[in-house]
Amino acid sequence: MITGTGLISQPTSVVLAGCGNMGFAMLRGWLATGTLKPQDVHVVEPLDALLLRADGQGVNTYSTAAALPDDLMPDIVIFAVKPQVIGDVIGDYLRFSQPGRATTFVSVAAGVPIARFERELAPGAPVIRVMPNTPAAVGEGAMVMCANAHVTDRQRKTVERLMAASGEVTEIGDEALMDAVTAVSGSGPAYVFHLIEALTEAGKAVGLPDDIAGRLALQTVHGAARYAHQSGEDPGTLREQVTSPNGTTAAALGVLMRPDGLAALLQEAVRAARDRAIELGR
Repeated sequence: MITGTGLISQPTSVVLAGCGNMGFAMLRGWLATGTLKPQDVHVVEPLDALLLRADGQGVNTYSTAAALPDDLMPDIVIFAVKPQVIGDVIGDYLRFSQPGRATTFVSVAAGVPIARFERELAPGAPVIRVMPNTPAAVGEGAMVMCANAHVTDRQRKTVERLMAASGEVTEIGDEALMDAVTAVSGSGPAYVFHLIEALTEAGKAVGLPDDIAGRLALQTVHGAARYAHQSGEDPGTLREQVTSPNGTTAAALGVLMRPDGLAALLQEAVRAARDRAIELGR
């Protein structure tokens, strides 16, 4: 696992193809930590509102890949588009994969296998598949990388450093696990956001004012996550430490830990997300 921030040792030119929620989250992370300089980032985004948002970060912006400078030789091209349109996008960047280029291609498109890029880019193109998540926008992302055989150590380290600007980076060798990664950490923030929603509604249901219920739910989830991260203890151990026999927490856990409770629901949810990731990659 790799963490860290700071400017990459050598100037790195990055083309970011797509600047929706995930692309913009990564962009903000790079600039906020100083990992990349604005002038070294080239954002391609066809939607005017998203392009304007990226332009507000001081980076170079273009509505189409054809508008990129002819003499541009990016070190990294990152595909941050929806998996359903990836086939329409890859070809726009084929010129950067020609022999003699040192461009590394990075994909954050859920469910799209490395083989898809290898088929459409020039032979020998270095490709890294990454699954990030939206907390990258505040430097708390969870990124998992998987590289093909054409990626050099230098290219891998540069991409690792780039991703580490926005959180923690883990590398896996078996690409087949990426669909499971997508289901856990890629989609996971939405599960936590829903937990905050549900805990807020539960607080309101037992009489708390709306604003107080929301603040308590949000801070409780935030504080518990930080405590679990910093303590180094197993989550099960932490749960036991705050659960007094026959107390209030035990009463609540008696509901949540039923056979059809939270654990079963999350397993079903993660399987559904993994299966959908597999479908999108076909």
